[in-house]
Amino acid sequence: MLDDLDAVSGEAIDAAAALVLESVEAGGIVHVAGAGHSLAMVFETFYRAGGLAAVRPIWDPGVFPLDDAVRSTRVEREAGIGRAVVREAAPAPPDVAVVFSTSGRNPYPVEVAAECRARGVPVIAVTSARASRGAAARTRTPLAGHAEIVLDTRVPPGDVLHPAVEPRTAAVSTILAAYAWSRVLAALDDLAAARGADPPRWTSANVPGGDETNAALLARYRHRVPELTGDE
Repeated sequence: MLDDLDAVSGEAIDAAAALVLESVEAGGIVHVAGAGHSLAMVFETFYRAGGLAAVRPIWDPGVFPLDDAVRSTRVEREAGIGRAVVREAAPAPPDVAVVFSTSGRNPYPVEVAAECRARGVPVIAVTSARASRGAAARTRTPLAGHAEIVLDTRVPPGDVLHPAVEPRTAAVSTILAAYAWSRVLAALDDLAAARGADPPRWTSANVPGGDETNAALLARYRHRVPELTGDE
């Protein structure tokens, strides 16, 4: 499946890397969104060793599943919440948005993408065309329909792949989306090196010098990414 993702989304990965790098070099912020288990990908992009520092998570507490799983499903399907989240974050060019949603058919991620696009902020959708076609359509258009760039993760309908003859377990959406994002970061690094650029990246706090490097990035971005320090 990783090979399949490479074959289908390789060009889109390069395009996403170029778009993100151009945004960050222009002083933009990468706004990242997801709901339910796609929030795992928001964690993966935010304040992560080796990850971009110019990343802001945008989310509504209602889509967080760890304290009320049933509520998170309900909220993801409610109209209006995704747009409200974007209005609160107020992204604007040269920002860019990355929206993770395997099916891309629930109102929350679709509204986040649509509202960002309406504000002139380009959207990168990390989704699965196969899963989207097999999902219940709760929106008129899927997430991919509001994105400038689509990274197709190739996740099968229902997310599971074992056993092959009758899949019922072993979900792969997080693995494939995380791989796609790592590919974007690697492509971005190669492109930055070719341009002589040095994007702001977090260093592991568990290696020598990590705290000092990260302190400088916190000072640089804490006022634009309030989630870094809990500032209002």
